[in-house]
Amino acid sequence: MTVTSTTSAVASTVAAATKSDKQLNALNYDSFLKLLLQQMKSQDPTKPVDQTQMLAQLASFSNVGQTIKLNEKLDQLLQSSGAQMGAAIIGKTITSLVDQQSGVVKSIEITSSGTVAKLDNGLTVDLASGFSIQS
Repeated sequence: MTVTSTTSAVASTVAAATKSDKQLNALNYDSFLKLLLQQMKSQDPTKPVDQTQMLAQLASFSNVGQTIKLNEKLDQLLQSSGAQMGAAIIGKTITSLVDQQSGVVKSIEITSSGTVAKLDNGLTVDLASGFSIQS
């Protein structure tokens, strides 16, 4: 009896499961149509796929695509809002509500993980974690 190793299969499954959201969302409409065409080619001619199922798959893929686009637009809106808020607090004294770090805001850095205020004393304050503004 021969026993084959499943380590590579498990490793590839884990690697596929740990891909980032952007990598998982890399499938576009063309990819979906290619998969649908392959499904149609591979189906049993005596038991064709129900057309309503195909239309439901197309509609659901369209909804996912629109949701991804909506999320991207919301991210852009949040970054824009962070930039406006950051511009309004430059030159003001702020205090972090988490660790009580305080200083005058010299600059704002907006990254994919959020907005950070750089203070005149070299410290940084994550604005998403909360802060207070003094005049």
